[in-house]
Amino acid sequence: MSERAAAEWQTATLTEVRRETPYTSTFRFAVPAWQGHLPGQHLMLRLTAEDGYTAQRHYSIASPPEDSGHIELTLDHVEGGEVSGWFHTVAEPGDEIEVRGPLSGFFAWPGDRPALLIGAGSGVVPLMSMVRHHRAHGLSVPLRLLVSARSPEDLIYAREFGAETTPVFTRSAPQGVPVGRMAAAHVAPLLAAQPEGGWEAYVCGSNAFAEHASRLLVEAGQPVDRIRIERFG
Repeated sequence: MSERAAAEWQTATLTEVRRETPYTSTFRFAVPAWQGHLPGQHLMLRLTAEDGYTAQRHYSIASPPEDSGHIELTLDHVEGGEVSGWFHTVAEPGDEIEVRGPLSGFFAWPGDRPALLIGAGSGVVPLMSMVRHHRAHGLSVPLRLLVSARSPEDLIYAREFGAETTPVFTRSAPQGVPVGRMAAAHVAPLLAAQPEGGWEAYVCGSNAFAEHASRLLVEAGQPVDRIRIERFG
């Protein structure tokens, strides 16, 4: 894809809304001119009101590159958020917005190396694009996902996760599952049995979570220069 194409605004038409959790939904758009992206990349979204007022936000892309002509964004309903509030309370299929991208290749995973993915809350969104890409191609390269959520009800994409995913619940959990913050006990076993070539680690979440997860990785032996971090909020 060309840098020029990524820099141009394109019209995206909302085609579907799927509820993921009580406060999170996935919004699917048709973008006929979209030239593709790599799992982990994000885009710029622009809303324009009737009076000409515009609001722009960066959002990670949830869908895999294989979903040609479409992109999906998974958004939390942030209290007081003008853009997320519009999506969750006003938007309906047929509405049009503008998007520009994809942006940033630093956090992208092209599927060519073992990937250890660690996310919390909506930080799982770009990581899910990687998981979906891995499945779409039946890749043999190892991929593992550690994802933290407050409770099973707050676990985004819960119905899609498989054997590659280990959920960690910080507030409440199913019977027999420990409750607590992500800890060395979750990370260390994956570092102790690394695949050939070692892991490329991708961490996405709030500033506090990113610092915590990165520290766990380093303490378990992950090289600092093989930890990629995407922060939100």
